[in-house]
Amino acid sequence: MPSTDILIIGAGIVGLATAYTLAQMHPEKRITVLEKEAGLARHQTGHNSGVLHSGIYYKPGSLKATNSLAGRRALLEFCDREGIPYKICGKVIVAVDAADAARLDMLYERGLANGIVVHKIDRNRLRELEPHADGVAALHLPNSGVVDFRVVCERLAQRVREAGHTIHTQAAVVGLVERADEVVVQSRAGDFTAAYVVNCAGLHSDRVAALAGSRPQARIVPFRGEYYRLKPAAAHLCNNLIYPVPDPQFPFLGVHFTRTAWGDVECGPNAVLAFAREGYRKTDINLRDLVETLTYPGFLRLASRYWRMGAGEMWRSFSKAAFVKALQRLMPEITAEQLEPMPAGVRAQAVAADGHMLDDFAFAESPRMVHVVNAPSPAATASLSIARTIVGKLAQRF
Repeated sequence: MPSTDILIIGAGIVGLATAYTLAQMHPEKRITVLEKEAGLARHQTGHNSGVLHSGIYYKPGSLKATNSLAGRRALLEFCDREGIPYKICGKVIVAVDAADAARLDMLYERGLANGIVVHKIDRNRLRELEPHADGVAALHLPNSGVVDFRVVCERLAQRVREAGHTIHTQAAVVGLVERADEVVVQSRAGDFTAAYVVNCAGLHSDRVAALAGSRPQARIVPFRGEYYRLKPAAAHLCNNLIYPVPDPQFPFLGVHFTRTAWGDVECGPNAVLAFAREGYRKTDINLRDLVETLTYPGFLRLASRYWRMGAGEMWRSFSKAAFVKALQRLMPEITAEQLEPMPAGVRAQAVAADGHMLDDFAFAESPRMVHVVNAPSPAATASLSIARTIVGKLAQRF
């Protein structure tokens, strides 16, 4: 069976960034990437809205905060070297009432603590930047931007292949055996042996870890992010990025407006439980996935804590009027007629057995394996920095 030094499971942006970083830092190592789909970046990365996150939302000193800043710099340097287009367009975070304004001050202090360029602005300045947004105050983050992460992935893969390494598609991993001196990886494309393995399987990362006998601290629960887009005649309503102040009572950010790198204006997401790990449509149901979620104590505890908010998200999933009402908090003049549905994405959210969502990037390790247990947003922005973290963990073993 083919042998390699490092085998990476998953060709989303974190897996490809890890392969690229390994090739750059350890050119003597042979690298193999296995991807279960027929192409690259088919799941979370390929359904990403493309925002280059600043890192303002994350607890100072957390892996999310430190990797967002470092990863954003590294990603922009990569795009500059490779001629990949991106746009630094700026973002506003809008306080729509007094309660939001108080939380906005806390967010401003967090941004300063994270070393982010952020400005407090009043309603007049907000209207200059985003004439159709409304609020009592806002934060302006001038360095936020957008990029097409699918293009980034294609270029990462190109550079990995040019360096002499291999990427296999349609190579779902079905078995892992970790031995004292190697790991045997069984896949749909054949069996491989590797000195070390990195699990970047995203929506299936916990299952891949379980194949190797690992017991991660959390299980993946899939949440579908549902979006509308502004019709071309209404696209002028949003100049760049318009975000809400996060609600501390709700684990997801809330609906927002994003002018993407490819020109659309996305509105959303709504966050609902997906009935399949790859459940991009309401009708997508995988019984194994669904039963696994509904019988998982962690999900049941999570649902009991947030059932009212979850019910509201489900209602907005089926009621366009309710979705529009949520959008009108940021942009009062928007109407249902200006919106058309667009494809959804699925977020791989790691949920601990006690019902808490893992709030930071997380890893599980064994002597010859590194599992990326949790890598939600801003993982795409931070991918090259996360990759350096992974390579550092591997280098300790070389």
